[in-house]
Amino acid sequence: MARYIDIHSGFVGATEEQLRATHQSRRRVEDTEGVRFERSWLDPEYGKVFCLSTAPSKEAVLRVHELAGHAAAEVYEVPIEVC
Repeated sequence: MARYIDIHSGFVGATEEQLRATHQSRRRVEDTEGVRFERSWLDPEYGKVFCLSTAPSKEAVLRVHELAGHAAAEVYEVPIEVC
């Protein structure tokens, strides 16, 4: 499966607890599309959330976000990783 990073806007002033709740709402529906959300990051000053997932397709990631109630503004496949 491929890895994806997606970006959300509109989270200015959000808290860690709100990020956890958002992440859990995705986790509840991720199996419907074969997606696995691994991590989420929040920048409350700029209102950005970044999510890392593995999924069969970009469209699957988009559908899970829509089902969870917070559509992703951008989704990128990240096929190359360096540690």
